[in-house]
Amino acid sequence: MSDIVDKITGKTKQAVGDIVGDRSLHQEGRKEERKGDVKEEAARAQDKADAKAREAANLERETS
Repeated sequence: MSDIVDKITGKTKQAVGDIVGDRSLHQEGRKEERKGDVKEEAARAQDKADAKAREAANLERETS
């Protein structure tokens, strides 16, 4: 959930930076949005790893 908050906050900061002409605020927003993207990617990777661990555990049970 924090990934979504980071993405929204980042987009907002970028827009406000553009409106007021503050390049540093725009850049800060871009970084925050990217942080949200990375968190989202990490969560997907963790979900995939968890699914593989369950698959391996099931196979272990079946072959024991």
